[in-house]
Amino acid sequence: MTTNTTTTTTTAQATTTHTAHATHSAHRIDESRPRLDFAKSAPKAFRALIGFDAAARQGLDPALVELIQIRASHLNHCAYCLHMHTNDARKAGESEDRLHMIAVWREARHFFTEKECAALALTEAVTLVADGGVPDDVYAQAAAHFDDEELAQVLALVFAINTWNRIALSTAKVAGTDQRR
Repeated sequence: MTTNTTTTTTTAQATTTHTAHATHSAHRIDESRPRLDFAKSAPKAFRALIGFDAAARQGLDPALVELIQIRASHLNHCAYCLHMHTNDARKAGESEDRLHMIAVWREARHFFTEKECAALALTEAVTLVADGGVPDDVYAQAAAHFDDEELAQVLALVFAINTWNRIALSTAKVAGTDQRR
C-alpha cells in the first residue's frame, strides 16, 4: 500500500513537473517581435538600478560577487546574465572547474570555501523565496560567515541580480549580446 501511495505521488509530481515545464516551453520568445529596450524606455529606473547594483557590490570579494550572480542566473534561467557573468568571472581569473561546479555546488563543496557555500545557499533561498522563505539554518550559516554589513551587502547583491534577471527575461535579452563597455 505504501508503494502505491509513493508511486501515485511520484507520478503526480512528475506529471505536474512535466506540465509546468511544457507550459513554460510553450511561451517561447518570438524574436521577430522585439521587446522594448528597458534602459532607453525607463532611463531613471535603469540608472537607479545600476547605482543599487554598484552599492551592493561594495566591500565584497569580486569572485564571490560573480558566484552569487551566476547561481541566481542559473535558478532564474537567465541565459543573458549567465553568459555575461561567467565571462566576467573568467576575465577576473575564475577557474573553469569552479564555473562548471556552481550549479551543483552542494555535490562539489570542495571547490568552494565554507563562506562561498553559505553565500550560495543564501542566494538560492532568496532567489526561490516563494518556495518557503529563507530558512533559519540557511540565514544562520550565512550570518556565521559574514558580519552584519557584509551580510546586508550579500543580500543586496542577490536582490540586484534577481532584478537584472527579471529585466533580461521580460525584455527577451539574447545571451551573447552584452552591450556593457
